[in-house]
Amino acid sequence: MAKQRIAEVLKTGRVLVSDGAWGTFLYRKGLKAGECPDEWSLTHPDEVEDIARSYIRAGSDMVETNSFGANYYKLTHFGLQDQVAAINEAAAQVSRRAAGEDRYVIASIGPTGKLLLMGDVTEDDFYRCFREQAVALEKGGADAVCIETMSDAAEAVAAIRAARENTRLEVISTFTFEKTPQGEFRTMMGLAPVEAVRQAIDAGADIVGANCGNGMERMIEIVREIRAACPDVYILVHANAGLPTRMDGEDVFPETPEMMATLTPGLLAAGANIIGGCCGTTPEHIAAIKKAVDNHTA
Repeated sequence: MAKQRIAEVLKTGRVLVSDGAWGTFLYRKGLKAGECPDEWSLTHPDEVEDIARSYIRAGSDMVETNSFGANYYKLTHFGLQDQVAAINEAAAQVSRRAAGEDRYVIASIGPTGKLLLMGDVTEDDFYRCFREQAVALEKGGADAVCIETMSDAAEAVAAIRAARENTRLEVISTFTFEKTPQGEFRTMMGLAPVEAVRQAIDAGADIVGANCGNGMERMIEIVREIRAACPDVYILVHANAGLPTRMDGEDVFPETPEMMATLTPGLLAAGANIIGGCCGTTPEHIAAIKKAVDNHTA
């Protein structure tokens, strides 16, 4: 029997748990500054698979892929622009092996680093770039794409359309928001949460939400804002382990697994349907979140 689509599972009222940070994990495994993280899916597949497996063991219902920067523009910085398809397909295959057939693979697609307003690219350029990535991720065995850490609605919409029109993958679209001095949440391009997710929904996103930039406490505010305006949408949150502080030249994230678990019921009450982690989170954080979700929904 075919696995249910993620949206179908959420429709039953079940809350799903996603995975945690990938970048810091890769550095712990030996990724050097200046190396291409995404290429590790080809050159160090066992190490990448171990990251995904660690989150599955922690209780994740879904794992991402090591493909956040595996688009044409980002890979060009490393001279790997001809390896887009190979890197993305390998990234999906690695996470698929870790997830097995019962858990979901939500393939990561991050921003290109290019800006329409600067004339760097056109919307058609965005579309072609994301189409190449999404098609390869589907070929590698992904169940969905997670178009994440977006700040520009036009870029997000191009990625959503590229996935919707060229694959059968479910589409998740998340934005990164910062709190302004006035206490409002906005993307770097000035989009409010409701504005961002409405454009994503109109473009065809199945699930929307927020990732990075904020810890659990602020994510509660963001989810509450989205839920009030969009009562029927499915919302995913990948929160940081708090707001980082700089210590001895490194970013240190203050929220322990126990602290994130304590805040999880508030995030659920605000209306989140899928909860995972972003920067600073570990398998231990995900295990604590999983336990909190199970206790809350029991």
